[in-house]
Amino acid sequence: MIDRSPPPMNPNRSANRTALACAALVAGMTGLAFASVPLYDAFCKATGYDGTPLQGGAPSAAMARTDDSMVVHFDTNVAATLPWKFRAESPKVAAHLGETTTVFFRVKNTGTTPSTGIATFNVQPALMGGYFVKIECFCFKEQTLQPGEAMDFPVVFYIDPAVRTDSNTSHLSEMTLSYTYFASKNGQPATAAVAETGKKSNF
Repeated sequence: MIDRSPPPMNPNRSANRTALACAALVAGMTGLAFASVPLYDAFCKATGYDGTPLQGGAPSAAMARTDDSMVVHFDTNVAATLPWKFRAESPKVAAHLGETTTVFFRVKNTGTTPSTGIATFNVQPALMGGYFVKIECFCFKEQTLQPGEAMDFPVVFYIDPAVRTDSNTSHLSEMTLSYTYFASKNGQPATAAVAETGKKSNF
């Protein structure tokens, strides 16, 4: 009688296949994670999701609402690994809805060697991300400062008057624009470093 049963599977071959499958899964997930970062960032900038301000052009004169304004507070922070001081020219401004507002921020390298930083940002409450429109901003742009060097950077923005037609935001009279400077690593913020939240600069 002929034995037609399949030959026994080699346990080493099975283990190798499992290992290869796991390695491929890990590689795929890692690639997806890296790809999702710029996609998520682009989505947030386009929609104002998660407190990310919109990017846009200057508002039309017809948008201005000089009879209505919102107080914008500025929160400046520096990661522990970056020897910089960072502050806004004013801790807050009253911005008329639909009207362009410009605020300058100053950074200074207090270290003994040149260093490069890059700033991230968001707004709070997060729902304001869809109505706070940046026209010009230094965020996500590398800045290299020499020891003792200080530079001023403008932020130009406006608040869309449509904020008053949204039942979730119509009652708001204040908001906060928050920036954190991190050391730059390959053109990206080294966010693994712990930020000294609320650290204020005096210079």
